[in-house]
Amino acid sequence: MTIDNNTGSVITLDEAIGYTHTFQGNNPDAIKSFFAGINKINRILGQDDCIGIRFYNGEDPVTGKNNLVLVGVDKDGEDITQGVILERLTVCPTHCPKNSVLIKP
Repeated sequence: MTIDNNTGSVITLDEAIGYTHTFQGNNPDAIKSFFAGINKINRILGQDDCIGIRFYNGEDPVTGKNNLVLVGVDKDGEDITQGVILERLTVCPTHCPKNSVLIKP
């Protein structure tokens, strides 16, 4: 499978609910979601030759808390590691949406 600036699939809300509720049911103590602000996302996407973002699972070596590492990707599918790399995203819990159907009740 190749990657390009159109990689990924748009899914329905029902599919999204199925994925998130299944994960949350199987992993009740796990982080439910991560949030990154638009300005930070745009800094990654605005880099020369950037066609998208790769999301890495990460863990803080000091606190042991999970998070995501976001890095731009170029047209060859390589990480843009000399550019903007984003981490320390806001997580749910504790900053959760109040009315999202993607959070399992």
